[in-house]
Amino acid sequence: MSNVETEPAMLRCGATVDDGRPEGEGRVEVLSAREVPLGGPRALLVRRTLPQRARTLIGAWCFADHYGPVDAGATGMRVPPHPHTGLQTVSWLFSGEIEHRDTLGTHAFVRPGEMNLMTGGYGIAHSEVSTPRTTVLHGVQLWVALPEEHRNAARDFQHHVPEPVRVDGAEIKVFLGTLAGSTSPVRTFTPLLGAEITLAPRATLTLTVDTSFEHGLLVDTGEVRLNDTALHPAELGYVPCGTDAVTMTNDSDAPARTILLGGPPFEEEIVMWWNFIGRSHDDIVQAREDWREGTRRFGVVEGYDGDPLPAPPLPNMPLKPRGRIPGGA
Repeated sequence: MSNVETEPAMLRCGATVDDGRPEGEGRVEVLSAREVPLGGPRALLVRRTLPQRARTLIGAWCFADHYGPVDAGATGMRVPPHPHTGLQTVSWLFSGEIEHRDTLGTHAFVRPGEMNLMTGGYGIAHSEVSTPRTTVLHGVQLWVALPEEHRNAARDFQHHVPEPVRVDGAEIKVFLGTLAGSTSPVRTFTPLLGAEITLAPRATLTLTVDTSFEHGLLVDTGEVRLNDTALHPAELGYVPCGTDAVTMTNDSDAPARTILLGGPPFEEEIVMWWNFIGRSHDDIVQAREDWREGTRRFGVVEGYDGDPLPAPPLPNMPLKPRGRIPGGA
């Protein structure tokens, strides 16, 4: 799923806020989501935890939308062909099914427990439509910023079905990186961690993590404590670098489901607007013009019945990149 807002916010990404507290020590910063309607009268409402003013990235993870559960008959997903540059999209479902088509010629399906990762470096376009057999739609859509060295990488598509790992009352599905002895074979351009973790009722789980990574735990269902900080559904708990373990506790009598993200701090300056990531205002202007003009940069999505998504107007002020604040949280 992609950002189909008609007036996307101007985002100066890469910056963080220095709150005066020391790095590491397992402390947790709680990030609340904002609700964003995607589409028209039957818009799919998503809860967006990244980016936001307090924190724009966790590692190279730069965008996190969390949606559902919704009745797909009343509010399904139908996102026409639209472009991407400078990023990878990661699609992960808890329930439902989404049909994916892209300009590589890929025709694939997103299903629960199966990860689809699409690379839109120099340019790619794709469409996403929930299938007729979908009754409940529920999942997350994540974006990864590509480093300068690879931001014009060739189009690519990878599919992976992680084998569940069971540890201390938890089921873990590692779709990117390494955790709990499980390693994903999926290729990324920076070190990353992505995993679904479901905790049994009243279970406590401690996981060893890479101290060079910062981490974010997004709660889908349940009441979870991360390093003794309470997180509610749709909240994301951020843990800075310097932590060698994270502890999660399910305080409820039902299973609690979460998504754990991680990676080393992404120090490059980026500009993110609509479905594009660049390094300057001019990068975004050129990508938008290439999409509007229908150049070969993005290609054509075959098999979608309908028109491509038009690009929204640019803001009236230049889009300026901003870097990570030294010593920021």
